[in-house]
Amino acid sequence: MKSNAIILLIVAMFVLLDLVTTSENAISGVKPIELSYSSFFPAEYGMGKAATAWAREIEKRTNGKVKITVYHGGTLTSAVDCYEGVVMGTSDIGQSCLAYTRGRFPLMEVTDLPGYPFNAIVTSRVAYEIYKKFKPRELMDTHVLYLHAHIPGVIFTRDKPVRRLEDLKGLRIRCTGLSAKIIEALGGVPVAMPKGDQYDAMLKGVVDGTTGSPNELKGWRVAEVAKFSTVYPKVGYVTAMFVTMNRKTWDSLPPEVQKVFTEVSEEWVIYSGQTWNNIEIEGIRYGRQKGHQFIFLSPDEGARWEKAVKPLFDEYIKNTTAKGLPGREALEYRQYLIKKYSRMYAPLKFE
Repeated sequence: MKSNAIILLIVAMFVLLDLVTTSENAISGVKPIELSYSSFFPAEYGMGKAATAWAREIEKRTNGKVKITVYHGGTLTSAVDCYEGVVMGTSDIGQSCLAYTRGRFPLMEVTDLPGYPFNAIVTSRVAYEIYKKFKPRELMDTHVLYLHAHIPGVIFTRDKPVRRLEDLKGLRIRCTGLSAKIIEALGGVPVAMPKGDQYDAMLKGVVDGTTGSPNELKGWRVAEVAKFSTVYPKVGYVTAMFVTMNRKTWDSLPPEVQKVFTEVSEEWVIYSGQTWNNIEIEGIRYGRQKGHQFIFLSPDEGARWEKAVKPLFDEYIKNTTAKGLPGREALEYRQYLIKKYSRMYAPLKFE
């Protein structure tokens, strides 16, 4: 009985301490720093949950000094307008794809070129470290917190299997950014369209397919409207995504709060990559359950696809050099990072 009483006393002390900490700001009359966070991911989607988890971790580690309201599904700013929304202060924080504003981030387009293994920790770490090394001016009008990216994408098609380059010719494929150039190089017809519109577009036959990663078979319900995936990672597009903060908002934060944002964001590069990996495996298994077919190109056929997209690398170097940007150096650094992290993280398996 005595030991139970001691345990209850200890529990009560911890509860009291938590209440005191939680109400500290209220007692002192200091309001928490309230921030808005715009994300195009749906709240129940894996990456939407990762965004919420990041916000809650910030709140936790600042002991309630910061309160973040996450606006999911593009309800505050659309996926396309998100970055400029952060610049203008429509939201304090924003998450979207660099590729959704094609040409806006010329140096960082290196992150979207094909050539990654099937592991999102690799793609996420590569994207973030390229940013950290080059600190491109194109992103300096906000304070970048972290970047992340999915595994190399596949080509989903409604009802026509794509096994050879000739099968893709003339097909209308929804895509954005550099993935549009990849589709064009492979002989398809790129159709610019945000991710959120792809389901209806395929359902109604507006497009014949879409670019995406396997998680979308479940997370974006692609398995309901597409029968096939064509898989070849060496030409699969990757879309790097930013989580960034309004510059004035960042500058207004106390140093100890900035420190928390930086520490948590650094952790969320790998956290996001692992989350991507988890939902990719979930999507692959879900697709198989629904009868979705994965088509894996043979080495010989794959070599044809690689040859078709090779000019994109030369074009990237040419365009960035013309703008006075270190595109060649960024591409070389990317290749070094891919090799480095590919040795650390094994590719996912289509099981």
